[in-house]
Amino acid sequence: MRKIIALTLTITTTALAAFTAVRAQSEKTSAAPTDPQIAMIAVTADNVDINAGKSAAEKASNPRVKEFADLMVRDHTSVNNQATALAKKLNVTPEESATSRKLNTDGEKMVAKLKKLSGAEFDKAYIENEVSYHEAVMKVVDDTLIPNTKNAELKALLESARPIFVSHLNHAKEVQVSLR
Repeated sequence: MRKIIALTLTITTTALAAFTAVRAQSEKTSAAPTDPQIAMIAVTADNVDINAGKSAAEKASNPRVKEFADLMVRDHTSVNNQATALAKKLNVTPEESATSRKLNTDGEKMVAKLKKLSGAEFDKAYIENEVSYHEAVMKVVDDTLIPNTKNAELKALLESARPIFVSHLNHAKEVQVSLR
């Protein structure tokens, strides 16, 4: 049991650390992320959740967790497709930043940690991570990404995706309660 709690805390900390990096980068450089960097941060964050969702769709033992994982893959893939189409339309190339690279690295570490678990341990750790991850996503979207986005269409895409992320957070919390 202590092993599960320790691993869950580690996974949750990884998710929070990744999004704290977005704010820390802005504060450290005194420069807000640019629109190409914001686009890459958003795509990377979606990819992290898609990869975790794919892992959960394969490994989860609880039907509600599998259903949630499938939803994460479907919804975050849709948002990424919209972002990619918008970037092409605007002739903008998403630009990597320290933040997007950290998100990617931390996401890979989180999925690797989840893959070491199985059954109910996996289900609980995955959902705990999803709650923490979506809480962190909402904070960064609200405090950093939307306020610093200059392009109206990119800002509109972030604003239209926001209710989806809120819905994911609420759904993850419902699943989390059902696993107790």
